[in-house]
Amino acid sequence: MNGRATADRISHIDGHPPVIHNCALSTGGARDAAISATVFAMTKVRQAVGEWGERLAERHLRAQGLVVLHRNWRCPDGEVDLILRDGADIVFCEVKTRRSKLFGTPAEAIGPDKVRRLRRLAHIWLAQSAVHPREIRFDVVEVRPQSQGTPVVEHIRAAF
Repeated sequence: MNGRATADRISHIDGHPPVIHNCALSTGGARDAAISATVFAMTKVRQAVGEWGERLAERHLRAQGLVVLHRNWRCPDGEVDLILRDGADIVFCEVKTRRSKLFGTPAEAIGPDKVRRLRRLAHIWLAQSAVHPREIRFDVVEVRPQSQGTPVVEHIRAAF
């Protein structure tokens, strides 16, 4: 090994969050390289868990009759997880996935800075689109995997 952590693959079973397999630190390299590689592997797992949560949230919202206009819409100022149409209304949706409540509920992770950023992104999207909604709404979808059984998906309408 060369002083780096290796993550052979990231996998998931439908209905369960992704898991990293064969992640190991070598003992033969520089400590900084090993730490950097470990952080990289952990970031990849976090991204995979987030993407998994977004797919579940999208499926849940579609089942409720919302129409997805954009997934992971980006501009230089940031990203919106989901932009949807709910009848004549446009919904900007933030998806939060948490594997534990150690740091609070998923929705509690959305602070004032994130709310301001999402409002600014909504303004930019509306200015760029030809859509003129009756109203706009900001929703949050919490995704909480369970050790056994189906993940909990909670849709918080008009969260802020």
